[in-house]
Amino acid sequence: MPDSLKAVRDDVVACARCARLVDWRNEAAREPPARYAGQPYWAKPLPGFGDPNARLVVVGLAPAAHGGNRTGRIFTGDRSGEWLFRALHRAGYANQPSSVARDDGLKLKDCFVCAIVRCAPPANKPLPSERDNCIGYTVRELRLLRRARAILALGSYAWDGVLRAASELDAHTKPKPRFGHGATVEVGRWTLVGSYHPSQQNTFTGTLTEGMLDRAVAAAKAASRLR
Repeated sequence: MPDSLKAVRDDVVACARCARLVDWRNEAAREPPARYAGQPYWAKPLPGFGDPNARLVVVGLAPAAHGGNRTGRIFTGDRSGEWLFRALHRAGYANQPSSVARDDGLKLKDCFVCAIVRCAPPANKPLPSERDNCIGYTVRELRLLRRARAILALGSYAWDGVLRAASELDAHTKPKPRFGHGATVEVGRWTLVGSYHPSQQNTFTGTLTEGMLDRAVAAAKAASRLR
């Protein structure tokens, strides 16, 4: 049977390959911080979402324990998502600047968002084996997003994950290109653009500003329309 984004979604949501991540995502749901007490938690892996005809793919590290793991949509319900979707809205990819729940009316046009690891990891640090268990989902999504021509990697972990996934699709780059904010490299049919991750660690310290993120999105947008 031919693969499809729906099949990838179903396989991701049903995945239980990594016992440590299953335990952690469930623990986060059982013991939420006071601000989320009483709220239902998704507490399952998160598939990518967005426009199946997207020319731009945005890739993050993993869901947040009390963000996507709670709401059921990647980059939804946490501060990283607030930054990302404001930027995507300013660039014309999102119909609204906020993402608080998976039924909040957010729609993406010409953009698809996913993560290298699909479950929330303790301390936001997946093990190499957990990355390897997940990377096949990114491979399948990239294969199925046939119009995609640019990938925006949010952080070095996503950058390395995209290169790993691309190599499984016979898009090899040697020597391995180094991550940096604004770094750009041609990888097979995609232009890979790097951006610092919009984590609180980066945004609170000024390592990443909204202007910097806007410029990275703009570079990826331009690349997606050139190839």
